[in-house]
Amino acid sequence: MTPEKRTNQPSMVYERLQVSRVAQLTPRMVRITLTGQNPAAMVDGGPDQYTKIFLPLPGQRNPVVPPPLDSGDGVLSWYQQYLAMPDTLRPPMRSYTVRAQRPSLGELDIDFVLHPEHAGPASEWAAKAAPGDEIGFVCPPRAMYDPQPGAAWQLLVGDETALPAIGAIIERLAEGESLRAFVEVAGPAEEQRFQTRGDVRIDWVHRGDRPHGETVVDAVKAAEFPDGAPYAWISGEADLVKFTRRHLVRERGIDKSAITFTGYWRQGRTEEDGRESALRAGGGERLAEED
Repeated sequence: MTPEKRTNQPSMVYERLQVSRVAQLTPRMVRITLTGQNPAAMVDGGPDQYTKIFLPLPGQRNPVVPPPLDSGDGVLSWYQQYLAMPDTLRPPMRSYTVRAQRPSLGELDIDFVLHPEHAGPASEWAAKAAPGDEIGFVCPPRAMYDPQPGAAWQLLVGDETALPAIGAIIERLAEGESLRAFVEVAGPAEEQRFQTRGDVRIDWVHRGDRPHGETVVDAVKAAEFPDGAPYAWISGEADLVKFTRRHLVRERGIDKSAITFTGYWRQGRTEEDGRESALRAGGGERLAEED
């Protein structure tokens, strides 16, 4: 994994953000526009920037955020304080990509995948979110996307949880930059369109009834790649990421240092099940993006 840039990384702070708009992008994806007053929430770390959010408990409209951070307590103090909160107050925590920011308006967008058949706290909240609702937000957001100088083209691979970052990357390409993306979604209704100046080809892979991740891994394996060495970015379900990266390294000969990869989530697990991962995240490593 490409190391996260930490030079002059600002300290973590909490911000409360209010819902201002809700837009249904596809049957299973909703975009929630949030507003806040803290400029640290609008720090642009890159197109795949991510943050931790805190959600209301059942019966609440606004979450109780963890106690204020004490920079003298060490990098993991935020998570220790979070765990020490009473069960009746501790808000569900998830990690999400910031899809877009408009600092002049104090706005940012987060896209949520909806899971009506097995909704977790984030999916359930997003499905019902209305203007005036609040979430807690960890500032500043951080990013891992780091194209290598001299890469002939870029390769993006992911599922719907990676779409917010994939869309942001595509929209930020410079004129003529070459990019190939493979994105697995449930079906045709989940495809999205992006405006870009780059030379982009997106292969939308429909999952149908197959297990999560299989169709996109198969599509990457069968694809004819452009000439030249790429920079690759892979995100989504953990096995999808693992098997795609393994193929790129072992069968395509792509250098490991030219691949950024992040398991946003793991089939059958939530962030509550992965506290060890959350502790690593306190040191700057990304948490799984869940639901």
